[in-house]
Amino acid sequence: MIFTRQDHEQLDAILREAARREVMPRFRRLADGDIRAKQNPVDLVTEADEAAERFICAELAKAFPGAALICEEGVTKDPSLLEKLAQADLAFVIDPIDGTLNYASDLSLFAVMAAVIIKGEIAAAVIHDPAAEDSAMALRGGGAWLSRADGASRDLRVAAPVAIRHMNGMASWQYFPEPLRSTLPGRFPAFLEVGSLRCCGQEYRLAAAGRLQFLLYGVLNPWDHAPGVLLYSEAGGHARLLDGRLYTPTERSAGLLCAPDEASWQEIRSTLLD
Repeated sequence: MIFTRQDHEQLDAILREAARREVMPRFRRLADGDIRAKQNPVDLVTEADEAAERFICAELAKAFPGAALICEEGVTKDPSLLEKLAQADLAFVIDPIDGTLNYASDLSLFAVMAAVIIKGEIAAAVIHDPAAEDSAMALRGGGAWLSRADGASRDLRVAAPVAIRHMNGMASWQYFPEPLRSTLPGRFPAFLEVGSLRCCGQEYRLAAAGRLQFLLYGVLNPWDHAPGVLLYSEAGGHARLLDGRLYTPTERSAGLLCAPDEASWQEIRSTLLD
């Protein structure tokens, strides 16, 4: 199956409409009862997440009949949905609000995003910023670009390689198993700066635009990383699991490192892990 640029634009339009209808009207207007914790106090779901997910799934079902729809909140209720990822002729992996903790904290660092999976491979991605009303987009083999609300666009390109001491990056170190969870932060002083936006979508957008030199992640939920890995790779970056393998949407726990090129990737990995 071929996912065309027209299909891609339709996916972007659906995510934009979900942001306009369901996400932004509720932003900074949530009542206490509209926010619930899932696995821990910082793993949240809101009424906006669920409403946006319902809208996106309904629209995708109409536009792409028969496609598998794997959504974050849906998988929370039915983990068996993930089994469709490897073999489905067409699947959509959807995060209705990435960065829910920021969203529920009234911080405008969140995203609505989706990846298109065809027979287990990522074919297209959209990471939409509802506050800025623009979308970072990528097609496999077709590059990565930023599409603005007024129709203007510009190509995305990862940062040029620099020395370790001049690198800044984002690292979700707290999601690694021990002993890495305890040892990783001690390696960060080797870099210029290491932080976290608590939103994978916004971090991938920054990295694909050349504003960050690396990204490091532990837990690899497909709705968090399938869109971003394609975006970063099509922007010219080198994204690999920590053991050197290519990322796939079915991989969830090996750890992921993104860097401008293979040499930088090897140097960052050595600095962090060896």
